[in-house]
Amino acid sequence: MKALITGASSGIGREIAKYLASLGYDLIVAARSTDKLYELRDEIKNVDVRVITIDLSREQDSYDLYEHLKEEKIDFLVNNAGFGAYGKFNDVVLDTEIKLIHTNIVAVHVLTKLFLKDMISRNSGHILNVGSSAGFLPGPTFAGYYASKNYVVRLTEAIHEELRRDKVNVGISVLCPGPVKTNFNDVANVKFCIRGLSAEYVAKYAVDKTLKNKMIIIPGFEMKALKFLQHFVGEKTLTKISYNVQIKKN
Repeated sequence: MKALITGASSGIGREIAKYLASLGYDLIVAARSTDKLYELRDEIKNVDVRVITIDLSREQDSYDLYEHLKEEKIDFLVNNAGFGAYGKFNDVVLDTEIKLIHTNIVAVHVLTKLFLKDMISRNSGHILNVGSSAGFLPGPTFAGYYASKNYVVRLTEAIHEELRRDKVNVGISVLCPGPVKTNFNDVANVKFCIRGLSAEYVAKYAVDKTLKNKMIIIPGFEMKALKFLQHFVGEKTLTKISYNVQIKKN
């Protein structure tokens, strides 16, 4: 068995890689930080680990990654690479937003589509797209990031239903955690009001649920409760609440 994990140099991606290794998957780990990837490789002893340095904010890199691996059988794809940019829409630098869109949306779309075709032809495989609880909400002062995760959630839901209807033995899931204790906060320049779950717990929970073909994966009771309560709040009110929560992250 072989797994490809993007954004594997830290946080959830790193922990997913380690957990998949414990399940016996050989790994292909991809990210921009070569040193951290080699540190991860040296930490994992029981399976083969291959390192690929790549920057998925460049659209072509997604195609190049697939071309490099298309002859191999990828049994488990984890689209984890992503980042956030905090600030009012008018203030965030456009170039940063374009890189965010390429990383959080385009790369997920391209890699899902290309590797999914191979999995369908074999009638086996799993894809885990790492979204966020942000994927269920509007995000004033974090608009690009929230919009990108909305895309990932809805894309995954649609593909999951298509595969179910076609009775294809390929699973696709989306992980939608709340705050997780990773370096995401530093990159996005925010701090969260809700206590964060450990990346190790979230990774194990996500992989286990993906292997059971759970469509939407929400770790932690607090986020499950918030997702349930959201159904009773109008969109306008939800947007106002979201703004008040987001502004406190600065």
